[in-house]
Amino acid sequence: MIRVLVLYPRTEGKRFNQEYYLNHHMPLVKEKLSPLKVEVDLGVDSAAGPPPYLAVSHMVFESREQLKAAYEAAVQELLEDKEKFTDIEIVRQVSEVTEI
Repeated sequence: MIRVLVLYPRTEGKRFNQEYYLNHHMPLVKEKLSPLKVEVDLGVDSAAGPPPYLAVSHMVFESREQLKAAYEAAVQELLEDKEKFTDIEIVRQVSEVTEI
C-alpha cells in the first residue's frame, strides 16, 4: 500500500479556500486518481496556537504503479484546479504503508 500526504502549510499572505478544496478539488482528486481511501485533516487552533498546516490530505493507493499511472494522466488538470483555491506551495510525501 502507498500513502500520499499533501500538506498545505500555513503561510503568511497566502490564500486557501477551504470550501473549494473540500467541495470541488478533493472530489476531482477522487475522480481522477481513484484512491482506495481519502481523508482530509483540517488544522484547528489549540492551546499551542494556530496549526502549522491548514489542511493535510491522506490518500491510499494499492501500489506505486497505480498512483503513477493515475497521476500522470491527471497532473495538469489537478495543478490547474489547485490555482483556483490556493497559492500555497504544497508539500508532498509518498510513503509505503507498513503495519507494525
